[in-house]
Amino acid sequence: MANIKQLEDLATQVRRDILRMVHKVNSGHPGGSLGCTEFFVALYKELMDRKEGFDMDGIGEDIFFLSNGHISPVFYSVLARTGYFPVEELNTFRLIDSRLQGHPTTHEGLPGIRVASGSLGQGMSVAIGAAQAKKLNNDSHLIYSLHGDGELQEGQNWEAIMYASAKKVDNIISTIDLNGQQIDGATDDVLPMGSLKAKFEAFGWIVLEIKDGNNLEAIIKGMTEAKSKTGQGKPVCVLLTTVMGNGVDFMMHTHAWHGKAPNDEQLAIGLAQNAETLGDY
Repeated sequence: MANIKQLEDLATQVRRDILRMVHKVNSGHPGGSLGCTEFFVALYKELMDRKEGFDMDGIGEDIFFLSNGHISPVFYSVLARTGYFPVEELNTFRLIDSRLQGHPTTHEGLPGIRVASGSLGQGMSVAIGAAQAKKLNNDSHLIYSLHGDGELQEGQNWEAIMYASAKKVDNIISTIDLNGQQIDGATDDVLPMGSLKAKFEAFGWIVLEIKDGNNLEAIIKGMTEAKSKTGQGKPVCVLLTTVMGNGVDFMMHTHAWHGKAPNDEQLAIGLAQNAETLGDY
């Protein structure tokens, strides 16, 4: 396993990237991005089997799909800091003609992005299709996907979830970001979903839970266990409990920062709480 201190340093720098990117253009989604920082760092630095370079087919390597595409700041930061494109390009986030649009797109050819994910609820279907393509290509690598808990209020997810178990798509690990918040408030206030564990199990999935989804060691341990559950005839779901806005105290535990940028003073406070580790872009 990678040195945890190195991973923690990278996570700190990613949080700085998120804050600076969103602040510069006064738009974007810092809350969910900050909450998923440790997950992305663990995924790209420790868990996924990645090959050199990037191509759209992804044959011979694990593939990740981000379904809740509005948390693009964390995705872009980790892609840049794991070698997919220059870190300096983060400075173009959400600018006209930038490859780093507010929601990931494919038409500009940004390395690491295989699907546009601005429309919520569609990533599960895409990931399951990619997993079936792996099987058709006799490729033993895995598909990973990430989804918001509020996003599961979209009905298309449940058709896909039902399909995956019926077709024994057992080379996929779909992680649900359980932060309990969405754009209009707490998920339990907007549309309570009950026990997601019970629901996924009822739909024929293997379900694991990571209760401390902002702890790198817990994530790596839980996701490694999830990998060991693949190939058993059932798709795998990981319920990852995170804190929206994690690492910036005034953004934590509230939906208020789902899609709001910090002002100059708030940026300074957030950066002070995350001391520079690897160098800003």
